[in-house]
Amino acid sequence: MTLTKRLSLIASLVPDNSNVCDVGTDHAYLPIMLMKSRKARRVIATDIRPLPLENARKNIALSGVVGIETRLCDGLSSVEKSEADTVVIAGIGGEVISGIITRTNWLKASPSPLLILQPTTSPEILRRCLYENGFEISDETAVEENGKIYTVMRAAHTGEKICCPDWFYYIGKTDLSSCDGRLYAEKQYNRLFSCATALQNLPDKKAEYEFYADTAAQIGNLLNKSEN
Repeated sequence: MTLTKRLSLIASLVPDNSNVCDVGTDHAYLPIMLMKSRKARRVIATDIRPLPLENARKNIALSGVVGIETRLCDGLSSVEKSEADTVVIAGIGGEVISGIITRTNWLKASPSPLLILQPTTSPEILRRCLYENGFEISDETAVEENGKIYTVMRAAHTGEKICCPDWFYYIGKTDLSSCDGRLYAEKQYNRLFSCATALQNLPDKKAEYEFYADTAAQIGNLLNKSEN
């Protein structure tokens, strides 16, 4: 089994000898590879939908690996703190990931587990949620796959709630000196610029227009500086 670039990146960020929970496991490719490579000691693979979880069970059985437990549940609702020191939530929208995090109180308990997060949409909502709830992103890595660009972030709870500048919620700690990092920031710039353009001539949307235009300009300045 060969992982995609995105899943390979996620796997590389999992600490050795971890107890991992993979939320929204789908086909369980990540848990299988983590156990095959002996990166993880144990993996709990969860999914909210019965059919994907059944497919995951079949793939696990075919792989011959042991140490993977599957659970049908919403997010982390059936997982205890003692069972996972690393939580992966990938391939899900930023709003959904935010909901899982805010509903799971043990993610804030010390020692806080490592979160490896890869939102498919609304990364700005996820970053804002993290910082408003006392989490901090330690690093982010952008990855291009099948013509789409994503970012994978590692975060943990520190207890310190921080208000970040608006541009940060859109590009976070992505490395603008890397090719994929620059593509990711350009994608967010284009999103914001398109929103601003659509609202530019609507008097009742002036505040929204100014937000999108100003935030796009901030990211544009950062991109220009990274070239120098």
